[in-house]
Amino acid sequence: MKPPKVQRAEPLLKGMKRNRVAYAYIAPFYILFAVFGLFPIVSGFLISFFRWDGLSPMKFVAFRNYARMFQDPLFWKSLGNTFYVGLIAHVFILLGGLVLAYVLNTKLIRYPNIFKTAYFLPMVTSAVATGIVFKAMFGMNAGIINLFISSLGFDKIDWWGGTGAFIKPAIIIMFSWKWIGWNMVIYLAGMQGISTDIYEAATIDGANHFQVFFRITIPLLRPIILFTLIQSTIGTLNLFTEPFILLGGASLLGGTGNQGMTVMMYLLNKAPYGNNHYGYASATAYVMCSLIIIASLINMKITERREGK
Repeated sequence: MKPPKVQRAEPLLKGMKRNRVAYAYIAPFYILFAVFGLFPIVSGFLISFFRWDGLSPMKFVAFRNYARMFQDPLFWKSLGNTFYVGLIAHVFILLGGLVLAYVLNTKLIRYPNIFKTAYFLPMVTSAVATGIVFKAMFGMNAGIINLFISSLGFDKIDWWGGTGAFIKPAIIIMFSWKWIGWNMVIYLAGMQGISTDIYEAATIDGANHFQVFFRITIPLLRPIILFTLIQSTIGTLNLFTEPFILLGGASLLGGTGNQGMTVMMYLLNKAPYGNNHYGYASATAYVMCSLIIIASLINMKITERREGK
């Protein structure tokens, strides 16, 4: 019996020529990605090793931009502010979205579509409009929050002045309000993919809502929870709109004592809005990218270990 013939791999150029029609259809995507995606990524990385103001000749400085950034106390201040706001806000965003999705999925309330719309509405509302509303709410004299506090007999809060201690809580409130509906929709879609037979069997066995939530729903939603954690990490390090609007669009320094300055505001203050240090700004962007990758890998490893137990 003769052994089967081993088929040789078709040469690349010959295969491309034979499938030239298919390659012609997908070529626009790769051309656009190369021009508007790959080229900015590569050029930005190269610019991070130069000193450049956008007009004069570029001067190679090797890793000096990175060294200056790590020696800048303002960078560490902005990084600390970003993680502080992100960690506290996402306790409400992720956990709150999970609880809201569970309540809507279990039909505990009537007219769930009304609540879905209400919770998701902040996502489709203009960030500028919501920022103006929240800034008015946090006003010192006429703000509705201070009017409520003063009606209870307490002193009014200077949200933007003083030591700046209340700047981050104000950002956390607006940030949480805006994004909790987004995570609710993602979790709700995942929950609706879980078979109702599982819930019915748990109910027959006498499990209450608390046990069903922690013993069935959360374990089955682990891949989706991992997705939202990674997405939240990216969103945290890109936090810009909320503090920028609340603190006034003219300021990128984060208000009193730089208490509201995030890493993205720090980057944009270097270029192009505040200054013209494009090499320095590119170095900051790639440090942010590295932090996102590291945080995502940590989340994935933690999830894999828990699933392996």
